[in-house]
Amino acid sequence: MDLGASFPQVHSIMNNDELMRKLMTRRVTDTPSRDDFISTGSTLLNLACTGNWSRGFQKGYYYFLVGDSSSGKTFLTLTCLAEAARKKSFEGYRFIYDNSEGGAHMGIQRFFGSGVAERLEPPKEEDGEPIYSSTIEEFYYHLDDALGQETPFIYILDSMDSLSSAYEHEKFEEHKTAHQKNKQTAGSYGDGKAKINSSNIRRILTPLKESGSILIVINQTRDNLGFGFEKKTRSGGHALKFYATIEMWSSVKGRIKKTVKGKPRQIGTNCAVTVKKNRFTGRERTINLPIYFSYGIDDVGACVDFLVDEKHWTKKGSKISVPEFASGFESATRDKVIAHIEETKQQKKLRRIVQAVWNEIDEGCSLKREPRYD
Repeated sequence: MDLGASFPQVHSIMNNDELMRKLMTRRVTDTPSRDDFISTGSTLLNLACTGNWSRGFQKGYYYFLVGDSSSGKTFLTLTCLAEAARKKSFEGYRFIYDNSEGGAHMGIQRFFGSGVAERLEPPKEEDGEPIYSSTIEEFYYHLDDALGQETPFIYILDSMDSLSSAYEHEKFEEHKTAHQKNKQTAGSYGDGKAKINSSNIRRILTPLKESGSILIVINQTRDNLGFGFEKKTRSGGHALKFYATIEMWSSVKGRIKKTVKGKPRQIGTNCAVTVKKNRFTGRERTINLPIYFSYGIDDVGACVDFLVDEKHWTKKGSKISVPEFASGFESATRDKVIAHIEETKQQKKLRRIVQAVWNEIDEGCSLKREPRYD
């Protein structure tokens, strides 16, 4: 079966002549400013993505997030919307959440604010009911509809794994009919999504760039039962990584517990996020990210842990030495350090300290040699 032939050409992003014309006439853009970026909601992840504590995802590009179950994928992407809702440069943007997985049931306003709750929308509505993508074809149709409008957007697909395909449905019906007739059919390799992604995701890159829109695709990890050294794999084909500006993988490091009524209770998850592909810096980086069930991403806590782990701040017993902060508060427990920073509104100072330590690490990892070319 020819998957390419079975997938109709989408009108606005699939016109090759128009794409070639735009590629040939595209002007070189100026150096991006802070207004061209949204934060991921994590200082450390911003640094892993761009090397800048306040910049995560740039307008006009596609980003790919792969992760284990309960490793913060949905929390992270919706936090990006919360950050965008606070920036004037994203005021007119649509927040499109394609919840094809049906897995996000947390309180949107509680965790991400009224700005996200009021602006969050599905890719389509019929009679007041939200319509989410159920097949890979529908996802590209919905994305094409969004690109066909003048309003820029941040589009989150959650997730690629939950989508089926026309090819998959056809093969199911073929096998079902054969079973009913006691006949055999030829085996099938995959669900057809890899070929559809290969044919179509590259075609949205120019429209995304020209509109200043952002696409974030979430994918679930799978155990790698085949050959190779990687323990985890994913579905969807190679194009998902190849065309991504940033590809990151999240995993669960451990549980965060607190003793309540004499028993240890899980109150969150410690996650690790690895930036495996990066068109901004070219560097692979791994950061640690605590996520609490009642709070969300703990950015301040992650920054404090980073400074302790990198020996910038020393820890003796339960006390952390924090010399950069106010007199009389040079040493305290982790919880009191976090509370003090938040109560005195010194988060930006903390993030700049983290930036300086991050820069020291990058500088230490650089070769001290004469450049090959001048």
